[in-house]
Amino acid sequence: MTRQPPASRSDYRSFYPVQTRWQDNDQYGHINNVTYLEYMDTVVCQWQIEQGMDMSGESAVRYLTVESGCRYHAEARFPDALTAGLRLGKLGNSSLRFEIGLFREGEDTACVEGHFVLVAVDPDSVPTPVPDRERALLETILA
Repeated sequence: MTRQPPASRSDYRSFYPVQTRWQDNDQYGHINNVTYLEYMDTVVCQWQIEQGMDMSGESAVRYLTVESGCRYHAEARFPDALTAGLRLGKLGNSSLRFEIGLFREGEDTACVEGHFVLVAVDPDSVPTPVPDRERALLETILA
């Protein structure tokens, strides 16, 4: 099996600091695998909030996660200060794919890469087109 090499910082459009915590380490002394998804979810939400996307109000578009995943290239551990790079890998009619790379301080290649595929849905959970206003915001980080 051929393994895809890690992305570099220049492959991402927006960046956020991520501070690891002592409790993030597992018994092997590095960040537990599920914790990376928590970091990534927080970064995606932070970007949405900064863009003024209503995430929970009456006018909020509801997005359901239909897929998520991670590729691990190198270990990180507390007290590492990480930087999360964010980009949009795909923007369809009702679906989108956020891609996140986590970088250790001073490193240009991602130690972990992950993604979330989301689908915009109506109140009955039926897929609906991504609204034009949100589409325009999402296009700013489209890779």
